[in-house]
Amino acid sequence: MTDLKNAALDRLRDGQLALGIGLRQARTVDIAKAMRTAGFDWLFIDMEHNSMDLDTAVQISVAAQDAGITPVVRVPGYESFHATRALDGGAQGVVVPHVDDAATAARMVSQCRYPPVGHRSVTGALPQLDFRPTPLAEATETINRETLLVIMLESPQAIARADEIAAVPGVDALLIGTSDLSMEMGIPGQVGHPDIAKAYETVVEACRKHGKHPGMGGVYDPPLMQRYIEIGARLILGGNDLPLLMQAATERTKTLRAML
Repeated sequence: MTDLKNAALDRLRDGQLALGIGLRQARTVDIAKAMRTAGFDWLFIDMEHNSMDLDTAVQISVAAQDAGITPVVRVPGYESFHATRALDGGAQGVVVPHVDDAATAARMVSQCRYPPVGHRSVTGALPQLDFRPTPLAEATETINRETLLVIMLESPQAIARADEIAAVPGVDALLIGTSDLSMEMGIPGQVGHPDIAKAYETVVEACRKHGKHPGMGGVYDPPLMQRYIEIGARLILGGNDLPLLMQAATERTKTLRAML
């Protein structure tokens, strides 16, 4: 069997937290080693909310795998070329935003999984396998097993359909996009609201029923993060590069200004 590791999936399969860091500002491959050293398990390479192009995303992805941190690309839409080009270029996972129903989840499985699970088209040697010549059946089975497919739930409709979405074969994780969910629920920014907590309970229950991994995004207050982790969230978006940079930089300038 071809040896391929997915650090985030390994932690999820062991029942551990898989900690991710969002990339919106970083554009160079050294971010992968830096974030691995910082203790993160996966990169949330965001192509929905910034101007990062595909070439940059896949270069970071290739470097990330070699650094031992899982590169996961959030695609900007549902077209096949968004997901498959990222995966063919080196991503070890895809995050699909704004999925409201099982049909859309199944569509993404079809695009991201090789037969017999889906209908992803086969290309030549893959960076995930170090471009080694590998028997086709072995290569596709390995890639299917070690590719993380994350479906984002960001509306009340999606939460209400969490059970049927979680039941879709080939989906690995359901990640709540808490910021957008709060907007859609008419409680913008109230990510600690009881209705949000209820949404986490609903999604965690669906994931447990169908053997999927529940995830959390858009919640960065440690006590509140603890609450949702206790409910059952395991795939955790732990922050984003720009806010973390701004926080550290602001603390440093405050410290220095106080010296005189």
